[in-house]
Amino acid sequence: MKPPHCPSVSLLVLALGLAGCGEESDNLPVDGRDFDGVEYSEPVAYTGKAIDGYLINARVWLDMDGDGQHTPGPMTITLDNGAEVVLEAGEPTAMSGENGDFALDVAELEQDPEVGPDLDPRDYPLHALALPGKTLEQTPAGNVAVASAYLLSAPPGVRNVTPLTTLARFRALAGLAEGSTHNLPEGLVGMNLRRDYVQAKDERAHAYARALARFMASQIPDGYNQLLANAGSTGTERYLSADAAVLLGVSLAQHAPDIVNIVDEVAGSEYATVAVESLVLPEVALELSNPTLLTRQYILAQPTLSADLPTGVSDLKQSAELLFDYNEAGQLQSISANGCLAPSMPELARLVAVDGYVSGLATQWFPSAALSEQSVINYDNPGIDERLVFDWAKDQIHFETATTCHEHEGIFAGSSELGGNPEVTYSWTIDGDDRVELEARIFRPDGSVLTKRTLASGSIADEIAGFVPHTLSEGATELMSLQLAATREQCEVTDDMAGLDGAVTAVEPFTYSGYEPQPVSFSDLEMELDTRTLLDPGTNGEVTFNRLLRYGFLDPQTAGLSNVDSTRGFEWMMYYPPVASSAFAPAQPNLIEELI
Repeated sequence: MKPPHCPSVSLLVLALGLAGCGEESDNLPVDGRDFDGVEYSEPVAYTGKAIDGYLINARVWLDMDGDGQHTPGPMTITLDNGAEVVLEAGEPTAMSGENGDFALDVAELEQDPEVGPDLDPRDYPLHALALPGKTLEQTPAGNVAVASAYLLSAPPGVRNVTPLTTLARFRALAGLAEGSTHNLPEGLVGMNLRRDYVQAKDERAHAYARALARFMASQIPDGYNQLLANAGSTGTERYLSADAAVLLGVSLAQHAPDIVNIVDEVAGSEYATVAVESLVLPEVALELSNPTLLTRQYILAQPTLSADLPTGVSDLKQSAELLFDYNEAGQLQSISANGCLAPSMPELARLVAVDGYVSGLATQWFPSAALSEQSVINYDNPGIDERLVFDWAKDQIHFETATTCHEHEGIFAGSSELGGNPEVTYSWTIDGDDRVELEARIFRPDGSVLTKRTLASGSIADEIAGFVPHTLSEGATELMSLQLAATREQCEVTDDMAGLDGAVTAVEPFTYSGYEPQPVSFSDLEMELDTRTLLDPGTNGEVTFNRLLRYGFLDPQTAGLSNVDSTRGFEWMMYYPPVASSAFAPAQPNLIEELI
């Protein structure tokens, strides 16, 4: 739908009527959007301003492919009618000048009417990149070179590109309508985030913008900053992925309330004198490589028709749902369960070894399942029933439960609601070889310690497809020990294996001692592995697997449940996405898709 056509002469008269003698009007437009609705009868420049203070020599471009970086030509754009047009010069771009002014040559956006309609620059977001040591900020004291790069953007149609328009854009991308006050600090409520606050002499908005810009600069990767600081850099170099550019904006939107509140606290009512460079702003690390991370897991561990476990896969129904929460850097913060968790000390130790950065694990999180019948009972009542909370600063993990799922393990809920004292607290030490010693303190409902269990884990560098040797003790008594064999047995790899989703190409013998008496059949144990190297048709490059397919284990406490028959121990079988599937991540080829 086209905007209503308004005669330009009326707007000209209105503009003249509002401008004071000898000064520029700051009323039209108030927010930097196109206001005349005039159709382009001949190619004209698409103009606007780059602002922190006014920015001179910032790289500005129209982001027509939405990747957050300038795309050079030739560049192909698909029109709504399916026709393809080529922009030989790529995305329109220019350097900003005095007062932050820029003018983009958009002549290539005009199309032959027989091909399709013109491309309207107002349909695309603008980006402005401040270049370290090259971009100058106009200040009352003179022009000052910016020390670090930062990336600004604006919603489609908005021609002022500022830290506040960047915030407005990413709030809109998060589904927050213009005017919404959700997660908006009091200082920004009612503020026009799109206008030229320098021209309007809005010192409060300017102070907020400068603080937001400083925060954005702190999150630019060092490598990108160094690239842009090079003498030959023009700001058109591509460094960030599209996902990374989005993550930068999302982080700004998430932390803007804290930043604005910090400015308010320091300013009082004197925003013009705020020393933004001295503010103590949030320090937030970002994982801009944007690895694939597990965010949700569904557990099917209760029979539908059968009375007991085990049963056939088709007879299983969902008994729990796990939600994984991360910070911007990809560090795991909590795991919440509707239903019951099954905290695994070996898995927690493996996570501790990478400081909670799950992408550092070969296979990410190894699932475990609570087989108690209470899990499905709790799952059928919506809400969070159990939670693991990771306090990486204090080297502690807290397990909270409001269920009876773990009473067979000696873990009793202190309350029918979460939020009180944890039922289990894990703490750890790590030696110079990255060997983890993890201690679990299990509390009675009155807060006293019922028992302590200690897991001594080998180095994660010695893992086999995510499996790390470990020994579990309770007091001075060793409960169990898992150790790997010294040699791996390789299987013959044949040509017909290339087309298989999974193939056993190696076996790793291991020993599992403790938990006596062990089942007679629980001997000569082997882990089955898929170690093939295959061609990924998506990237046309080779990927090498190190996939654990099957392994056995003992769990006498779970085996003692009345609904579980485990005379031969337990076994996990892992399934992975095929190489050609949409779920396959070439950079992380060992991510598990399903376990049985």
